Amino acid sequence: MATSSSHADSSLSSTNNSSSSSLRDLTHSAVQLVHWKQPKKSAAAFGMSLLVLVSMATLSIISVVSYLLLACLCITITFRVYKSVIQAVQKSDEGHPFKSLLDQDVSLSPELARTLADQSLVHLNWLSSQTRRLLLVEDLVDSLKLAAVMWVMTYVGAVFNGITILIIVDIIFFTTPLIYQKRKTQIDQHIDLIRSRVEETLYKLQDRLPGAVKRAKAE
Repeated sequence: MATSSSHADSSLSSTNNSSSSSLRDLTHSAVQLVHWKQPKKSAAAFGMSLLVLVSMATLSIISVVSYLLLACLCITITFRVYKSVIQAVQKSDEGHPFKSLLDQDVSLSPELARTLADQSLVHLNWLSSQTRRLLLVEDLVDSLKLAAVMWVMTYVGAVFNGITILIIVDIIFFTTPLIYQKRKTQIDQHIDLIRSRVEETLYKLQDRLPGAVKRAKAE
C-alpha cells in the first residue's frame, strides 16, 4: 500500500514538473520572439499580428477570421494539389505533404490545463485584492495614483479606440526591446531621472497630507 502511494506521488510530481517545464518553454519562446532572437519568426509574428489588428480596425471580426481561414485554406489546398500532381508525374509515394504536422500532438494535457488554471486563479485573487484596496482607499496615495491614471485614460479613450490602442501596444511590444538594446545606457539614465522625480513628488505630496493620513502611511 505504501509502495503504491509513493509511486502515485512520484508520478504526480513528474507530471507537475513536465507541466511546469512546458509552461516555462512557452514563456521562453515568447520572450525569444519579442527580443528578436530569431528575426524571421519575430518578423512573421509582428507582421501577422499587425495585419490582423489593422484588418480588425477596418473590417468586422467575422470578416477578418473568415479571410484568414480562407487564405490559409487556399495555400494548403494549392500545396496539397501541387504535391499530389508531382507525385503522380514522378510516380513516387511520399505520402501526405503535411504528415509531419498531422502527426504532432497539439492537445492540451490536463496537467498543463490545471497549471494554467492555478496560475490564473493566483493572478485573479491578486487583482481582486488590489482593486478592493484601491477603491476603498486603504492607502490614500495609491488611490490617488489610480485616480490620476484613470483621468489620463479618459483623454486616451477620447482620442483612440480599443483597436487603435492594441495596434500601438503591438508596435511598442515588438519595437521596444530593439530600441532598448541599442540605447540601453541613455534609456536607463532617463528612467532613473524620471523615477527620482516621481518619488520626490510623492514625498512632497505626503508631507502636505493631513497628519492622520501620514501616520497611516508610515505604519
